Amino acid sequence: MRTLQNHFLIAMPAMGDPNFSGTVTYLCQHSDQGALGIIINRPLDMQVGEVFRQLELEVVDSDQSERPVLGGGPVKPGMGFVLHRSDEDFESTLDTEGTDIRVTVSKDILSAMASGNGPEPALVALGYAGWEAGQLESELAANAWLSVPADPEVVFETPFRERWAAAAGILGVDINQLSAYSGNA
Repeated sequence: MRTLQNHFLIAMPAMGDPNFSGTVTYLCQHSDQGALGIIINRPLDMQVGEVFRQLELEVVDSDQSERPVLGGGPVKPGMGFVLHRSDEDFESTLDTEGTDIRVTVSKDILSAMASGNGPEPALVALGYAGWEAGQLESELAANAWLSVPADPEVVFETPFRERWAAAAGILGVDINQLSAYSGNA
C-alpha cells in the first residue's frame, strides 16, 4: 500500500458531504489501518486565546491569542491539534518522520505558545477527519478526492479561503474549472 501521509486531500467539487465540501485536509497518518487528517481551511468563529483561557494558561504573547482556530474535522471536535514546523520535542507529537509538518496533541505546546516560546509557524485545530481501513482508498477510487504531496507554504502562509485552489494548483488543476460530475472509465 502506498501511504498518503504528508499529502493533501483536496475535496472534489462534487463532494456531497458538507463536512468536507471545499476542504483541504492534511493527512497526518495513513496506513492499512486507516487515516487521520486535519482540515486546514475552515477557520472557526474562535481565536486561540479562547483555547488558552479554557486551559487556564497565562498569556504573554497576545499575537498568538488572536489567531483563528481551525475546524480540523467532524471527529472529536473538542480534541486539539497543533500543526507546526518545529523540531522541538513535545510530550505527544505524532510520528510524521521525514516531513516538514509536525502535529502535536499535548498541552505543553499550547503552554509554550501562550508564553511566547511556541513554534513558528503554527496552526491550532479542533477535531480531526478519520477514515477506517480501506475507507479512504474507496473514496479515492470513487473520485471524491484529489491527492498531492503537502506543501508547508499552503498550510502556513496561504490565506484560508485560497488553500483549496492553491492545493489543487500544485497538480496544475484549476479546481474551479472542474465539473461537479465525475465518472469512471
